[in-house]
Amino acid sequence: MPFYLRMSDKVAIFVFVKQQVNDIATALRCLTSRLELMQKTIDSQHSEICSLNRNVDRLLKENHELRKRLEKYEKPPKGSVNSSTPPSKEPIKSEMERRTKSLRKKSDKSVGGQPGHKGTTRKLVAAPDEIENISSQFCTECGRNLSDVEGVLDYVTQEIDLPRIRPTYRERRFYKKVCTCGCCNRDYTPRKRGGNAITFGRNIRAVATYLSVVQCMPYERLQSLFETMFNVRISQGTLANIVREMLDKSRPAIDLIERMIKESTVVGFDESGCYTNGKLNWSWIAQTTYLTLVFRGTGRGAQVLEERFGDSLKNMVAVTDRHSAYFSIDFLDNQICLAHLLRNLEYLNDIDKEQTWAGEVQTLLREAIHQRNINPGEMLPKQNWLGRLDELLKRNLDNLRKEFNELKRGIVKCRDYIFNFLENPEIPSDNNASERGIRKLKVKQKISGCFRSDTGADAFHALHSIADTAWKNGQSPLDVILALV
Repeated sequence: MPFYLRMSDKVAIFVFVKQQVNDIATALRCLTSRLELMQKTIDSQHSEICSLNRNVDRLLKENHELRKRLEKYEKPPKGSVNSSTPPSKEPIKSEMERRTKSLRKKSDKSVGGQPGHKGTTRKLVAAPDEIENISSQFCTECGRNLSDVEGVLDYVTQEIDLPRIRPTYRERRFYKKVCTCGCCNRDYTPRKRGGNAITFGRNIRAVATYLSVVQCMPYERLQSLFETMFNVRISQGTLANIVREMLDKSRPAIDLIERMIKESTVVGFDESGCYTNGKLNWSWIAQTTYLTLVFRGTGRGAQVLEERFGDSLKNMVAVTDRHSAYFSIDFLDNQICLAHLLRNLEYLNDIDKEQTWAGEVQTLLREAIHQRNINPGEMLPKQNWLGRLDELLKRNLDNLRKEFNELKRGIVKCRDYIFNFLENPEIPSDNNASERGIRKLKVKQKISGCFRSDTGADAFHALHSIADTAWKNGQSPLDVILALV
């Protein structure tokens, strides 16, 4: 039997369904609103997370930079004791520490002269220039006049003094002579000068050169000294001209020094920056026990030495630091400076006092140097020393700071050039003589600044070479300069 709904039932069902739809629509609107709110919250949180990530990146970068800056202060400062930094560039604090710290091992001997050591005392000259007799004129007890009483020599002292220096004005008068043949004879020299008939004698020129080159006095102070002490007025330009004119007079001596160095079997080399007329040049030194040659080059490369010394380099044993240019030259052999290496090892001791590797390498080098010192003329085999060094180089240093492996790699590269001084007594274990020879140029630049001309720079290099060579041979640099004038 068919089922039919009444109209009222249909209306009720429709109303019920519509109500359900309305409830669903309301629920959907509520859910949509909540979703929109959650999306806004997510967007806000995402933005905050991005901002926090940017801050984290910034903080990590700042932390890295601060660590690098802090690392600088955690490391001990480098000075002349633990690096190749020259004493002239050390701060006052480092200089004071250097004076109380040494690379040498402490000795059990007391400071100063040892028992039995004969001191040096200035001796009386046999023929003094002046003699002054000093005696009492009256008796201190009774007041009697003692002028007629013969004195008995009690003791003698001598006083060393300088006479007051005054210039000597030497006037030269030149006469021309007219022969009966009508010829006017004036074969003397020098000819009459243009506007100024006054010149400076050889002593003044020699002293000016000596004070400028050997004592590194700037022209301003040199001018003041001549006027104050010698009562001689001389301009700074004239002083500069005097030094520059000495360059031509020094060339024969420089040629001789260079020729003798080319014939030497063991030569020390070094180089240092030299500013000339505002441009960076390089001062080079080639020196032996009795010779010093300092010259100026445009670069720091091997070609400077190759152009200067040519094929003579093949017959030399070069004593140098570990600058790469020296190992690209075809020397007969090389010897690296152990003083440099000991200072580098001392720096490793300073940055890590717990490790022992650096100290063991130092001990090995010092023992080798000591063997050479107590056996100055003997040829000592180096194989045993190389074997001990190799054992130290085999150690794994990865647990230490990077500076240890860096120095270890540097030692490995120059391994064959460390102990050559043992096999040849003529080879020194360090290059200190070269450093001392070239240090004078750094002192000059520190006092006077850069050289203002190529001629002035070359004059200083040449005259310093001659003065240092004279000093090495027991001669007075002033006397040698005087001989050149």
